[in-house]
Amino acid sequence: MKCAPLIADEARQWIAGTGWKEHLSSRVHAQALLHEQTSRERVSAVSRAMNAAMQEDTEIVYAPLNNHLAGSSSSKITPNMHVPTANEEAMWYAFEMGDVNFDAGSAPDHALERQQFEKKMDEFGIWNAERVGGVLGAEIDEFMLNEQEDEVLAETLRNVQLNELNVDEICEHEIEGHKKSQSNEWFPYSNKMMFLLDALDNLPRLRISDSLMKVFLWVLREGGARDVPSFDALRKLQKKLNKECSVPSTQHESCQGNIFFVNDPRTLVAQAFSNPLVRPHLHLYPEIPDGLITEVWHAEKWRKTFDSAILAPMYDDEHGRHYYINELARTKKGNYVIPIRWVNLQGKMHADTFTVILDNKCRAVVLDTNVVLIAAAELEFNFLDLQDQKLVPMWHASAVDAGYKNRMPNPDRARACGDPLYRILIDFFGDDMSGNRSKSWNKHGNTYMTIHNLPHRLLQQEFHTHFLSTSPNASVTEQFQAFKETIESTHKEPVQVLNVQTGMSARFVLGTNSGPSDNPMQSEISGHIGGQGNHFCRKCKVGGNNLHKESAEGYHSLFVPGIPQTATDILAELKIQVKMACRGVAQPIIDGQADSGVKDAYTQYWINQLIERARDMKKRDRSRSTDSIAEELLTWVAVNEARIYNPFLSHPGFDPATDTPIEILHTILLGIVKYLWHGSHTSWSDAQKKTYTLRLQSTDMNGLSIHAIQANYIMQYANSLIGRVLTALLWYPEIHKINEYLNDVDVAAGNVLDVFVMINPSKMTMKMKLHLLAHLRTDILRFGPLVGVATEAFECFNAIFHFCSIHSNHLAPSLDISQQLAGQESLKHRVTGGWWPSNGDWVRSGVLVRDFMQTQPMLQGLLGWQDPKPLVPGSFTLNAMKQVGKKRIRPKVRLSECSASQAVNFTAYEPTSEWFHGSHVVSAALDDCTVGSWIFADSPVNGVVVAGRILEILINISVSMAIVVLNIFHTAATRHITFDMPVLTRRHGETEIQIIPAMNIKCWYNVQHDCQHARCTASGLRPQKQERQETGIMEAFIEHKPDREKKHHELATELHATKDGRRKAAQEKRDAKKAGEVAAVQSSGSGTSTKKRKTAHC
Repeated sequence: MKCAPLIADEARQWIAGTGWKEHLSSRVHAQALLHEQTSRERVSAVSRAMNAAMQEDTEIVYAPLNNHLAGSSSSKITPNMHVPTANEEAMWYAFEMGDVNFDAGSAPDHALERQQFEKKMDEFGIWNAERVGGVLGAEIDEFMLNEQEDEVLAETLRNVQLNELNVDEICEHEIEGHKKSQSNEWFPYSNKMMFLLDALDNLPRLRISDSLMKVFLWVLREGGARDVPSFDALRKLQKKLNKECSVPSTQHESCQGNIFFVNDPRTLVAQAFSNPLVRPHLHLYPEIPDGLITEVWHAEKWRKTFDSAILAPMYDDEHGRHYYINELARTKKGNYVIPIRWVNLQGKMHADTFTVILDNKCRAVVLDTNVVLIAAAELEFNFLDLQDQKLVPMWHASAVDAGYKNRMPNPDRARACGDPLYRILIDFFGDDMSGNRSKSWNKHGNTYMTIHNLPHRLLQQEFHTHFLSTSPNASVTEQFQAFKETIESTHKEPVQVLNVQTGMSARFVLGTNSGPSDNPMQSEISGHIGGQGNHFCRKCKVGGNNLHKESAEGYHSLFVPGIPQTATDILAELKIQVKMACRGVAQPIIDGQADSGVKDAYTQYWINQLIERARDMKKRDRSRSTDSIAEELLTWVAVNEARIYNPFLSHPGFDPATDTPIEILHTILLGIVKYLWHGSHTSWSDAQKKTYTLRLQSTDMNGLSIHAIQANYIMQYANSLIGRVLTALLWYPEIHKINEYLNDVDVAAGNVLDVFVMINPSKMTMKMKLHLLAHLRTDILRFGPLVGVATEAFECFNAIFHFCSIHSNHLAPSLDISQQLAGQESLKHRVTGGWWPSNGDWVRSGVLVRDFMQTQPMLQGLLGWQDPKPLVPGSFTLNAMKQVGKKRIRPKVRLSECSASQAVNFTAYEPTSEWFHGSHVVSAALDDCTVGSWIFADSPVNGVVVAGRILEILINISVSMAIVVLNIFHTAATRHITFDMPVLTRRHGETEIQIIPAMNIKCWYNVQHDCQHARCTASGLRPQKQERQETGIMEAFIEHKPDREKKHHELATELHATKDGRRKAAQEKRDAKKAGEVAAVQSSGSGTSTKKRKTAHC
């Protein structure tokens, strides 16, 4: 092998393979390294001097942006502009007038300096590589040991055990002998290798231990990779990055004495503001929907019920003029208004305002009984402008009494220090999770957050779920206390940050939007007794003892929302319980908790403490009265009130009773659906279970975005299914007509409850999740589609915590896990081009770091970032090429050879034209349709919408056109008798095929075979697959049969009706004919008799 420092002599650069460790420890190698390092430092010094000289007169200085936590003025990332002095202006004026001649002097002679520079370079051996050997001088023979000497030296070192190097020592030796490339393109990393190793060490779902990282470094060095650092060098860089651009993990101590660490939510939000991939998606104002409700900013909480002071307090117009709520402003028409809430309407800013008029004495009167919506573009002057121009009118006494005058200027204006001020709302999630690898329970209370100013399609991505804290000791409520203090600190000191959309600094204030969690955790943060209490609903006061719930009135009350529960009511009840605890008696508290349904786990700790203290005080002094003890303890309670009561109950803008929305996963899927599933499968026989499994496995999933159905697994583990299995087939992420939608939800929820109680009436008194369905309407109005507050993303994030917990040091788990996840947040921010403050300026990663994230889908997936490319309606994908011999080809087919030849509009295309087979085509609804998909499309034959199934996808590359061959079906006049769903049939049982251009496809949908009428059975047999191979074991499967018998029945019915009608008509005709013949005979008989009589008479 070769040693890099000893390459001067090409004939003697090889070292024996058995002696490389000894050579690394030898004096020869150390001297060579020292000489190489000295030469490199000299060259670097000269190079820096040359660069400094070249750039001295051309250096551009950029103005640093204020730090995001300090500073008062708004600044932009622009170069500093030189302001000329008066003398300079006079000089340039004289020059322009031609009165001054400039003399730059004679050119300096740099010949001597150049000779000196060349001499230095020659001495350093930079420009003359031939002299490198001479630099080594007489010691060259000592450097170049032969193989025999190497072997002797190796044996000697082995005997004295000097060659036993550990991994870190090998790293140190190797890194000294390799050239390290430096480039700002990989900033803040020194090179690409360092960036990749840091990314590898911070992947959320692929946690790497220190030992494994050392092995990776060893493998890279052995493989000849460049720029491989030592383990210590990597950790040193990561420690530096954590100080400069990481999320700080701050220590907190709860009121109960538990210590834990919290990742600063202010920094997490600041990173979103300064990230070019995230900031464009932040919605900072409520919006008035145009009939379509999709997000929380469309719902009533943001639009109506939220205190306007908690939402965005100001609007920044295009001229940098800031309009604040509760401040007087004037429109371009000269009218005075007071904005009270900023809203978006059709993409433009508007304001809910109170009109201000002047009475006959020019005093301002506020018309606050009517809210007027105006466009923000109509505003001309804000309150400061009116003050400067002395246009603020005198206030009427009614306006002064109502407090309008005292609220001007808005206090937030001073806190913003001239920057735009926004408010970010956070969803706070808490959950209990085991930190162990094994099944033994090691409880950790975890808290996560999401920025709910982002659309829910992004919030469902792992990338946008942020870790806050964990602790094996402190409860979620204790950890929320620290979170709350941080949130409320921004109300007094807004956080300054770079707004990448404007390039200017901005400030934000934090608030809490909702608390999505599972039902037990939502009950805990709401101070609720839980689902087993008499009052089992956290959202209302419904319930009572069993006698009440079993009465006619009480039982019916469980089907509708009760009197709403509020944080104020909960806090008042807790104060009563604390007051009773000061008397040292527990039973009245227990009774009160059962009667009210209020039992707060956080306050219960202090209630128990107060009871014990009261009893101890009574024991120490038996003569002391209970009232005296209670008075002393109540005094202590008054001083420590903030520590005693649940912090969720006093958080501005957040009411745990109403802001803990119904959670779809635990309430619907793991609640209602699981109840139905349990009630179904527990009564089945083995034969019925087998039949169910076979029929479930035969489900056609085309058109459904769900995981593959594993029917055998579902039946085998029927009593322990999770949300992945008990999943929804269809989500409604958009609400088009809110009133109609809410009515449908009420009917659907009512039907579910009625079915449950028809099967088992006691379920309604026992299952809290059933009653929660009555609150669906309220939560949808407040938060919009409930899929937007689903907890699946949080539950998935538990896996990332689990990986960090396994690889933590287990000595300080809260700190270690917080720091690991803070490092992950920092990596995500760096690779996505986010900015961070550094030495009074704002910096971001080098261009190669940013481009790496954009061009590497694997890294995007590993970091949980999903940036799907927008689908284009009508676009298509070709089938993969096939291997034919040594070539890969994509076969062509003629149109006349395809199923398209049977289409009714086949003649509209050239029969001999050649086409490729395609695998996918995109519909107008951006559905990725494949062969076998059921679609709606516009027919080119008659222009009507047709339904059918795709038989083939054909693509003509020459004209860039895709067509599908569609098997046409028609909707039957009646719905399915069992499922009450539309039925597709062929017209008169005949096959109809049309060629449909891809651009005509509207959307796809799901269709299931009507096995009931076709009488499909498990008649098929196929080899069972194990390890992806077919075995000799045969398994049954459902064979879908064409419903010929049903069609025969229909035809028989039609035939019978037709024949019956014909028979009836023929019978009627025969009866009529017979009746006519009888009448004729009778008439003929009468005439003959008369004639005879006449004749006779004659």
